[in-house]
Amino acid sequence: MKNYFLSFGNPTNILEKMNYSFIKSFDKPFENNNTNDYSNSKIILSIQLDAQGICIPLFEWFSKFDLINFKNSSAVIIVHSCSELFSKTIIQKCIFMLNQKGCKFMGRPMVEATKSLNNFKTLQKVYNDTLENVCLKACENLAKRFNNYTTTTLLNPNLLVLHASNYETSNTLALWHMVQKNLCNVNINTIHIENGTVRDCKGCPYKTCSHYGKQNQCFYGGIMVEEIYPAVLDADAIMFICPNYNDGISANLCAVINRLTALFRQTKFYDKNILGIIVSGSSGGDAIAKQLISALNCNKTFQLPPNAFLFATANDYGDIYKDKINEINALRFADTINNNLSKIIKK
Repeated sequence: MKNYFLSFGNPTNILEKMNYSFIKSFDKPFENNNTNDYSNSKIILSIQLDAQGICIPLFEWFSKFDLINFKNSSAVIIVHSCSELFSKTIIQKCIFMLNQKGCKFMGRPMVEATKSLNNFKTLQKVYNDTLENVCLKACENLAKRFNNYTTTTLLNPNLLVLHASNYETSNTLALWHMVQKNLCNVNINTIHIENGTVRDCKGCPYKTCSHYGKQNQCFYGGIMVEEIYPAVLDADAIMFICPNYNDGISANLCAVINRLTALFRQTKFYDKNILGIIVSGSSGGDAIAKQLISALNCNKTFQLPPNAFLFATANDYGDIYKDKINEINALRFADTINNNLSKIIKK
C-alpha cells in the first residue's frame, strides 16, 4: 500500500499548518507523487482555494483523469478557502470525481477551513481551545483515522433500498430492478416512503434530539422510528433511488436524510455504505450525487464505495428500456454492489 500527498495551489499559512498537523500524525511515509497510477494506495489531497473558490492546478489534474488509475484506492481531503464559501463544494466535486474513477472514501473524509475558521465553532465547544488549534486537531484526528482505515469485503450484505417513486411510472425504479436481478447473495429490504408519511426535521434543540437519539427514537416518531431507524441499524448499505427533481433530491427522501440526525446522535455510520441510482430527464445527475455525498458521506459518516452511483437519462416512462446501455450499466453497477461493499477492520 503506497501513500501519496498531493498539494494543489499555493498554501496559505493556515493550510501549511494543517498539512503539517496531518503529516505528523500519519504514520506512513509518502511516495513521489509524479505518477498516473494511484491504484492500491491512500491519497491525501491538500487544496488551497482563492477568494473566488478557484484552484487551477486541481482542475488541470481533473482534466487528465482519463489517464489516471485509482483502482482500489482511498482518499481524504484537506481544504482551506480564502473566503467563507466554496470549501464544501470543492470537497463534493473532488469526492465525486475520484469516486467515479474507482476511489473509495471513509466516512467524513475531510477537514475544511473557511477564511475565518468559524466553521469550527461547534467543535470548539468540545475542545475548549482556539479555532486554529481546533482546526489543527481535526487534521490530526483525520490522519489517525485514515492511517487505520482498512476494510474487508462484506459477504451476504444487508441492503436497505429507500425510494419515494410510483411503481407504475418510475424510470428510476425500473433501472433499480435491472440492477436487482443481477445481485448475488444480497439481502434486500425495500421501504417505500409515501407522501405525508415522513415529517421533515424541525430542528429540535441539541439536548432534545440527543435525548431521543439515545433511545433510537425521534420526537416526531412515525415511520422513521417504527421502520426506517431499525432498518438503517440493520443495514450494511443503503441505496437511495433518486429521480432528479429540479436538480435536487425529492422532498420525501430529503426528509429521511434530515431525520437521520437523531439516530446519528447515538450511532455513527462509519461501517455502513451509501449508494445511489439517479435518473434525470435531461442532465444534472451529478448534482444529486453531490447532495448525497455531502449529506451522507461528509456529514453522516457513511462510507462511499468505489463507483457508488449509477446514472441514466430518461424522460417519458419506458425510456429507460430503449437505450441498451442502461442494461449494461446496470450489470456493472450490480457487480460493484456484489464485490465492493465493505466493513472496516477494527484494529
